[in-house]
Amino acid sequence: MSHLVSPIWREDIDALAFQPDGHDGLCMMHRRAFRVLLRSLPTPRQCEEFFLIHRDAFQAAADAKLRRAAVGPGNSFHVTSRDIRRQLEN
Repeated sequence: MSHLVSPIWREDIDALAFQPDGHDGLCMMHRRAFRVLLRSLPTPRQCEEFFLIHRDAFQAAADAKLRRAAVGPGNSFHVTSRDIRRQLEN
């Protein structure tokens, strides 16, 4: 899989997807998880803007999930609002 430079919105699962550095699969976060962080149901564009502002936290959350869950190369996975909040507090 080629590396995604920008996140994409997956209408089929109502989630933002991005490719973490050093991993061939996608990491996704559902719009309802963004709702917890933004305190309202955001539009896909608002989710993307939040991701771009906090890209480092999303990368760190993805890295932590990859280690914790032993996600295989090329496999896709999800992060939660809790995963992101944990990184934002660091």
